[in-house]
Amino acid sequence: MTELTDLSAGQLVDGYRKGEFSPVDATRAALRRAEEVQPAVNAFVRIDADEAIAAADASAERWRRGEPRGLVDGVPVSVKDILLQRGGPTLRGSKTVRAEGSWDEDAPSVARLREHGAVFIGKTTTPEFGWKGVTDSPRNGVTRNPYDHSRTAGGSSGGSAAAVAYGAAPVSLGTDGGGSVRIPGAFCGIFALKPTYGRVPLYPASAFGTLAHVGPMTRDAADAALLMDVISGPDWRDWSQLGPVAGSFRAGIEGGVRGLRIAYSPSLGGQVAVRPAVASAVRRAVESLAAQGAYVEETDPDFSEPVEAFHTLWFSGAARVTQHLSPAQRELLDPGLREICARGARYSALEYLAAVDVRMELGRRMGRFHSTYDLLVTPTLPITAFEAGAEVPKGSGHRRWTGWTPFTYPFNMTQQPAATVPCGVDGEGLPVGVQIVAARHADALVLRAAHALYEAGSAGIAPPAVS
Repeated sequence: MTELTDLSAGQLVDGYRKGEFSPVDATRAALRRAEEVQPAVNAFVRIDADEAIAAADASAERWRRGEPRGLVDGVPVSVKDILLQRGGPTLRGSKTVRAEGSWDEDAPSVARLREHGAVFIGKTTTPEFGWKGVTDSPRNGVTRNPYDHSRTAGGSSGGSAAAVAYGAAPVSLGTDGGGSVRIPGAFCGIFALKPTYGRVPLYPASAFGTLAHVGPMTRDAADAALLMDVISGPDWRDWSQLGPVAGSFRAGIEGGVRGLRIAYSPSLGGQVAVRPAVASAVRRAVESLAAQGAYVEETDPDFSEPVEAFHTLWFSGAARVTQHLSPAQRELLDPGLREICARGARYSALEYLAAVDVRMELGRRMGRFHSTYDLLVTPTLPITAFEAGAEVPKGSGHRRWTGWTPFTYPFNMTQQPAATVPCGVDGEGLPVGVQIVAARHADALVLRAAHALYEAGSAGIAPPAVS
């Protein structure tokens, strides 16, 4: 018999509608799983069992009356501890954030989920202020990979990825400023989408500016489309949000890829050394798209690695986050974060604007690229999960996390929608992700192509063992 923790959000809603089980059943199962795996992977900073059961009871009553509140009424969800959720502190992985306060406001995406009846089971781990591509912090310790507890879950939404992979709620909200839903999504074998910037409202505004996106982390592309129909709702607090969505993200998800023009870039023109097992798994996914009728051409986007410009923007944002801290508080920071903050504070306004120029040119080039190709497909990452507690793989020679994430952060600079889809495992059983990128505003096309991989049996991997 299928366990409730194995079901997607869509399957749970279908079961509630048919009366096969209730939101209370699903919530209790998710809470049990969260408590069971927490000692091994450290996915949560807080589990709100009493509040979750109370919300599930209320949802169950609505379903009994045949009056569900919204699209995800009764679905257990978790939220990265970067996003505000009323009723408890949002500590952002930092010892410098005080837990005291009223904490009476939801972030826009959290508010939309609440309006649709979602059941919040807890807040998930993040590195301090979400600054890096792995998840560990002085406040909350190390988050580990569900497939190998000695490895990292990735980051910065690592807790959310580990929770979804283990079935401790089928969906989670993450944030992505340089790959932070896609990196852990790939390492933990789940689906994750970074929408077009502004598609999901964000408040408070990120100090990392328009690099930062909110996105769904889910079991599959269909659940992400469902969640996007919820969290894309407007919110006046975000002045940079996009206009209302025309239609539903779920409406065209079954459209397939026949006739789509797909550019396949296995290594960004030889700029990236990709591990053979990763390259093979990604190529098989691309071959599946071609077999389904897509026109696939191996080619590369027209840009060189923009890492220095990204560093200027990212490190400056980090410096802004911590600008108000006293010298004593700075000593509490993650040493790596303290280092990039010091560097970020030294950039001049002209250097920052020069980085903005690089970003605008990159966006222009990708706009031209997508006038020829509907989609760009790459590996999500060139490697699989490495040792937990390290910012970079041992012996890699990389100084910062951006050294091993060359496929992710450029598309934060261009604000394009990009998703990671699990497409296999390496020889050690560690998940591999394939990245699908589309032009700005073409989020539905990314979801459609990803769903085609799931429908063809070319996406998704066996869930991790719970021990």
